[in-house]
Amino acid sequence: MKTCRYVAEAIVTEGSEKGELRKVCANPECPLHHPKKQQQRTQSDAAFKAQQEKQRREEAVAQATGLRVLKAIGEAVPVRLMKRDLLFAVGRLTSLLDERRLAVLIRQHGIGKPKDGDAPAKLLSAFLPKAEESKLGRIFVETAILMSMHNQTDTAKVLRDAAQFYKVDIEDITAKVKQEFAAKEKAKTAMRAVPKPQAKTTKKAAA
Repeated sequence: MKTCRYVAEAIVTEGSEKGELRKVCANPECPLHHPKKQQQRTQSDAAFKAQQEKQRREEAVAQATGLRVLKAIGEAVPVRLMKRDLLFAVGRLTSLLDERRLAVLIRQHGIGKPKDGDAPAKLLSAFLPKAEESKLGRIFVETAILMSMHNQTDTAKVLRDAAQFYKVDIEDITAKVKQEFAAKEKAKTAMRAVPKPQAKTTKKAAA
């Protein structure tokens, strides 16, 4: 019998060799004596990782699509209220958002990054009084959507309803986001396939 670090002596309990002492492998996961089990385990691990990667990509596409749809809805918002009314409404609504959703608004409108120790709310509150009416109108509607998504379980429906109201084509945006993600994955794959240049070794001249 081939030896491995799991081999141990055992007494046969059945068959014609019952009562005799034999060396057996005590590990059912041993790659030497149970290669099929090891292969099945490797295949199972690979399938699990592939499923995780697929789920990660789908979540990333869904998140990117949602942000893109939210932006498109904001761009479709007309300017009607006076600036002071918009500023008042936006200030009250944004104060109800958590930091994660405030960060979404800040990123959507290129407001900047909070300095060390500063909260996103401080950065947004400093930006709002200087913003144009059209920008305030967009932030007003987007904040209302983000609040609705926070309070309801079916967040996708909230976004679909808003997109339908402002005549935003979700399917078109989804297709574009998927194409962008596919192009990025293709570029990453191509980069991995390029062999790394080998370091050149210099020979010292004999003294």
